[in-house]
Amino acid sequence: MPLRRSTVRGREFGDAIRALLRAADLTNRAVAELLGWQEAKVSELVNGKDGTSDVDLAKLLGLLRTPPDEYDHLMALHHDTHIRDWLQPNKSGVTDRARTLREHEKIASDITGWSMNVVHGMLQTPEYTRHLALAKPLSAEEAHALAVSRRARQRAVLDGYRIVTIFMHEQALRLPVGNDDLMAEQMHHLLRLSVRPYLTIRLIPTAFGPHAGLAGDFDRLKFKKIPPIVYVESEGANVFLEDQLSVARYDTVVKSLSRTALDEVRTRKLITDIIGEEACGDPVAEEQLQRE
Repeated sequence: MPLRRSTVRGREFGDAIRALLRAADLTNRAVAELLGWQEAKVSELVNGKDGTSDVDLAKLLGLLRTPPDEYDHLMALHHDTHIRDWLQPNKSGVTDRARTLREHEKIASDITGWSMNVVHGMLQTPEYTRHLALAKPLSAEEAHALAVSRRARQRAVLDGYRIVTIFMHEQALRLPVGNDDLMAEQMHHLLRLSVRPYLTIRLIPTAFGPHAGLAGDFDRLKFKKIPPIVYVESEGANVFLEDQLSVARYDTVVKSLSRTALDEVRTRKLITDIIGEEACGDPVAEEQLQRE
């Protein structure tokens, strides 16, 4: 059954405590005995509930040999586990490293994504991801780390245990990233992914004009036992929306995108057409070059 007070913060806090318990090979009961607590007190922490003092939490984290960075993160998160909606400032610029998103993607039963300017992250090849990262610009090491992190997310999400629907604008496929070979491989990768029964890819053609997704990219995650959330990523912060009125606005956008986008068959045809155009060269661009 759902947690009595389930928030994005609370779930991250509880998941972290459970991970520390597993790493220490300790049960709730064993920890309670070692600290002289009631077992229910440990259970409340594992379930992301507030009410425990900083001193007691520090005792628990010390017992579990918590690494310093994780210790600081959990101590800071402790008093906010009841607060809904979470803006996470991104100091590094590598937004794909957000642990909160990865943890919620793993438990989602349905994910719907929208990407307007580039291929959606769940559908990118590693080389495509690396070239996008270098445009930020990031160092080669950071770009590689981003590609590795995103690949791990793709394997976790595209495993057949959840329904995934990705909407993209046609211009996302036409933006040149890297060389022609890289773009050709990315387009063929989309075609290979598009036949998976649990994954739906739909494009909005440029000819349609203005559409409901103009405000920007987002991902909506639905779960079996907790309310849905929306994830919005920007250069300076990651935002998790839990307020159901806010989430409902994105539901409206998804419904509009669904009415607007090409179906799966016509989407595959458009991708195939783009591949053919790239293979033959862009006649408009070639004409412009000749004039110059």
